[in-house]
Parts: sequence; C-alpha cells; structure tokens
Amino acid sequence: MVFNFFSTLGLFYINKMPNKKIALITGVSREMGLGFETAKQLAQKKYRVIITARDYYKVKELADRLLAEGLDVLPFALDILSDDSVENLVSKIETNFGKLHVLVNNAGGFYDAGANALDTSLAFAHEVFETNLFGAWRMIKSFTPLLEKSGEGVVVNITSGAGTYSDPDFGLISKSDTPLYGITKLALNGLTVKLAPILKTKGILINAVNPGFAATYPGYAEWGARPVAQGAKGIVWAAILPKDGPTGSFFMDGKNIGWQL
Repeated sequence: MVFNFFSTLGLFYINKMPNKKIALITGVSREMGLGFETAKQLAQKKYRVIITARDYYKVKELADRLLAEGLDVLPFALDILSDDSVENLVSKIETNFGKLHVLVNNAGGFYDAGANALDTSLAFAHEVFETNLFGAWRMIKSFTPLLEKSGEGVVVNITSGAGTYSDPDFGLISKSDTPLYGITKLALNGLTVKLAPILKTKGILINAVNPGFAATYPGYAEWGARPVAQGAKGIVWAAILPKDGPTGSFFMDGKNIGWQL
C-alpha cells in the first residue's frame, strides 16, 4: 500500500508527489480540534498539508487517518516554543519543498474561564504568552523567507473574539471573564496588525481569524458551540486568499468583523 510505504520511508516519498501548494498548520493533536479539520479542508482543496504537534505519534496517527481518505497530509513533530525545533522544521521544508504558501498558527490554549486578572500568577501568565503569542511570532519570523519564496504567502493567526472589544459574548468588556486568554489573543491581534505592512512588502498576507465558539471538546455542543467544520471553513477561507486579498484584518466566516466597538 502506498500509505504504508509513505509512513515507513517518510521524506523519500514526499519528493515523488506532484507539485502542490504547501500549507503548514501548528497544534494539530486532536481529531476534534480546529487544526485537524482545517487540515482536512485544505487537503480537500488539493493543498499538501503539513500538520504538526509536539507529540509526533499523535500527529502521525491523525495524518494517517487523512491519508487513508486519499488526502495529501504529512506529519512532523514541532514545538513552537523551541527555536531549535522550529528551525529544524524550516530546514526540512526548505530541503524538500523549497517554499511555503500558507502558515496557519493554530497552536494555543489556556482558556482561563472565571479567572481574575489581579490574582493570576505572573509565572503562569508568562507560560500562556509563550504559547499564544510568542509561539506564533516565532513561527512567522522563521518561516517568512519560505513564504516569500512562494510569491503568494499567507499567514493566518487563529485568534478569538475574547481578544477584541466587539464580541458581545466573549469580548474584553463582556461578562465572560477569561483574562489571560483574552489578553494574549488581544496581543496576537495586535501583532497581526503591526506585521501586515511589513509582510506586504514581501508579498505575504497576514490576517487574524476568529473561528467562533466551536465544539472542539465533548459537551461543548450542548453549551451552544457550533460545528468545528464551520469554524474551520473561515480559517480555510483566509488561508486561500488571492495575492491581492486583504491583510492586517480580522475575520469570522469570511467577513471582516473589525477590532473594536
């Protein structure tokens, strides 16, 4: 079987595949997650999708499920908090593909519902910022040269309404209190805005996407969460924007939802 051959020999088989646009997604470690569904939808659009997570065995298992559906998906281990791990992946992608078309910064977490910003441990705050902000920042800095080589690079930062004023349910001034999560997503939104004009000179678009409250864990649907496929569809929309598409903006379901009231 071809898929077993790929699983065994890895990179040797990559070079035998036809040329396609390459997309890289971070934080793909769960079948219910947005990263997995985004990978599936991008692969269905004939992208070659690289999915990554710290635990290689988890990401390989997920890749094998998509490969079994005939989708072009490759697993790699990646720790977005490690310079060495990120640069190692840059080297592998450069060697095997020479460029990158899409970077989806999906890795993140630490939804601190019900927390109090005054009581939050600063040590914990540093940990959350490392994942939700600096991990994405590290990825963008490291992969910009490969995105530039594609001539049509796109960066998508997966963020949240919790990092804006405008979201009535989860925004910074709403009754929902997730201080660290909201502040880190606010910072990621700000990074998106500040990088947009710089990356534009290199032919790279960068936008933030709010996938909405999606049913990424058991029980979320009962709380009103929408299907994961719906949230991922908005991410994919931003990932396949044309070269003259918008940049430095904030979207949900393909619609510009703005940054503030």
